Amino acid sequence: MGCLIRKNDFVVVIKGKDVGKKGRVIRVFPDEKRVLVEGVNFVKKATRPKKLDRQGGIVTMEKPISISNVQLFCMKCSKRTRPGIRIMDDGSKARYCKKCGELVEVK
Repeated sequence: MGCLIRKNDFVVVIKGKDVGKKGRVIRVFPDEKRVLVEGVNFVKKATRPKKLDRQGGIVTMEKPISISNVQLFCMKCSKRTRPGIRIMDDGSKARYCKKCGELVEVK
């Protein structure tokens, strides 16, 4: 079964140090089963100066988190939900909220 979390989905973190935080998915790494969510999982990284314009020091950056630690957030019913797949009348597939039945996105 494919990944049901996609780019630009609004998700909520359900496990880890950032539990309860919400954000939009910036990028999905399906091979590593990780997602990059804006505003979630900030880490500090020490960097060295590389060129004249870049200064070394400690940089705060976002890192990807496991896809199993996030869940889709439905904007209509304001709850986290597992998305379902519904086949439309014209044969296309659409994701929907299993709690309120609202369509999330049409493929």
